[in-house]
Order: sequence, then structure tokens, then C-alpha cells
Amino acid sequence: MNILVTGGAGYIGSVTVLKLLEKGYKVTIIDKLINGNKYKKIGNETFYKGDLLDTGFIANVFKEQPIDGVIHFAASLSVEESMHNPGIYFENNIQGTVNLLEAMKQHKVNTIIFSSSSGVYGNTGESLLRETMLPKPENPYAESKKIVEEILFWYKKIFDLQFVSLRYFNAAGATLDGRFGEHHVPEPHIIPRALFAALHDEAFFLYGNDYPTKDGTCIRDYIHVLDLSGAHIRLLEALFEKKQLKNIYNVGTGKGYSNLDIVTMIKNLTGKNIKIEIKPRRMGDAAILVADTTAITHDLEFRPKYSDLQTILKSAWKWQRKLG
Repeated sequence: MNILVTGGAGYIGSVTVLKLLEKGYKVTIIDKLINGNKYKKIGNETFYKGDLLDTGFIANVFKEQPIDGVIHFAASLSVEESMHNPGIYFENNIQGTVNLLEAMKQHKVNTIIFSSSSGVYGNTGESLLRETMLPKPENPYAESKKIVEEILFWYKKIFDLQFVSLRYFNAAGATLDGRFGEHHVPEPHIIPRALFAALHDEAFFLYGNDYPTKDGTCIRDYIHVLDLSGAHIRLLEALFEKKQLKNIYNVGTGKGYSNLDIVTMIKNLTGKNIKIEIKPRRMGDAAILVADTTAITHDLEFRPKYSDLQTILKSAWKWQRKLG
């Protein structure tokens, strides 16, 4: 089977491509190589550099490649940027997905796993977030993900599209050999930013210490990129096998750590005294995002193997030292 991975040169995409190849799949990648992404050949995958906003480009990929299923990562991803440039997010994330779905329909490709976000929940005040909660996005990035989920439901209703939307929490960590890890330019995520500060003896900016949490900083649920990529592949295979699945699943651990917890653990791991500078809250950040993982555990027997925080941070530190 030939799996199309959009955004396959990115952080989660590249690890998923690696795991698909290890399982014997043929893989086709689409990526426009922004945000610091660089394409490095992994195996026998086929790579196309291009933009999902270019319908002619997408059509050509589907003409040249007999695609059996799609894992769709490609998207603009910064909450902060989306609050300043929302149009980019509505165009790239929504229109790009519609273009992809139209190409799939034209070429009779009916199976897709969509990379969504826990950000769709917004500030609920709940300790655990369940898939049945009414989405209340706090920023255009999360809003774009919610809208794409609605579009997927319409394509299912009208064209019998088989899809799963994975609302994942904070992807983190690197492959255990340090070969693949997180690198965005600019980097919006706390773990790589704190590790960079530790490695280069620079100040770490902590955005907001006045949230309604135990120490005033945001609380997040972290899932290792190896577990996350594995969830995508298992769900894709379940769709191919015609198993009864829900259309939306959380993927996380059900445990939350504050931003201050993360920085403290990184200090202990690296032996570096990271200087913390408190900055104002970033617009659009929710206070607490922790997954209720009951559904994916029950339906898929999915249990993360690598998502304890020590494994996440040790693997990310190995990658960061390699990256420099």
C-alpha cells in the first residue's frame, strides 16, 4: 500500500514516515519545507516539494502515485502567530485540506487520518478533556482545526469518506537514537525552547505565571512523538480493516505538567541553571489541556510506551545536543 503523508518532512511527519517504511509500506511525501524543515531521505519514499494550495500540484501527485490512504499533517501550527495572522491559518489549514480532499475524491482515495489539536477544546475549566465536549477554540489555529473536522464530517456524509481526526495534546521528544526530533523556526514549543536555553546558557522566556493553576503556569499533557506516530498508523490500519471506530479521538497520557514543572525537570536533567524570565501571557493560550484517553484506550487498546516525561526529555535532550 502507498500512503501519502502530507507534511512528511516535518517533526511528527518524518517519524511517521520512518515507522511506515519499517512496516513495509510504500510512502509518498508532500511538504513545502517551511518552518525550518529540511528533507532528508529516509528510505525508498517518494518526495514532492509543493503546496496544498496549488491544486495542479496535488493533481499531479495523485496522477503519478497510486495512493491508498492519507495521513494529513501539513498545516500552519503556531498559536501565537495565528493571533497575529489569522488569514494564513484559515487559508493553509482549511483551503489546503479542501484541496486535498477534492483530489482524494477525484482519484477515489477514501481513507484519511487528520492531525487535529487539543486546542479545539479551549478553556473548559475541566481537569480532563473528553471528545464529547463542545469545542470552544481560543485562537485561529484551533478554530481552523475545528472547521476542518466539520468539513471531514460533511465529506463522510456526502461521499462516505473514512476518516479519524486525532486531537493530540503536546507532541514531544525525539526518536531514541536521536535521529529525528523537533525543530521549528521560530520554535513555539516549551521543551525545545527550554533545552536550547540550557544548551546555550541563555534566558528562557516563560509566558504567563498568572493562570488559575497550581503554580500560575499553563498545564499540558505531553505525548512522545513515537507513541503519536504509532497511533496514526494503527488507526489508519484499523480503517483499512473496516473496524468500527469513532471519528474523533484524543491521544495523550491523561497526565498534566505545568510549564514550571517542565523547566525544573530540564534543569535537573541537564544540570544547567536555566534563568527564567517571566513574560506576559501569549494570546490564545488555554490554561489547562489534559486528555481523557478512555476512548482510544478502549477502542484501539492504545497505551503509550514512551510518554513518561523522563523518556520524553532525555530523547529530546539527545536530539537538541545533536542539533546544536
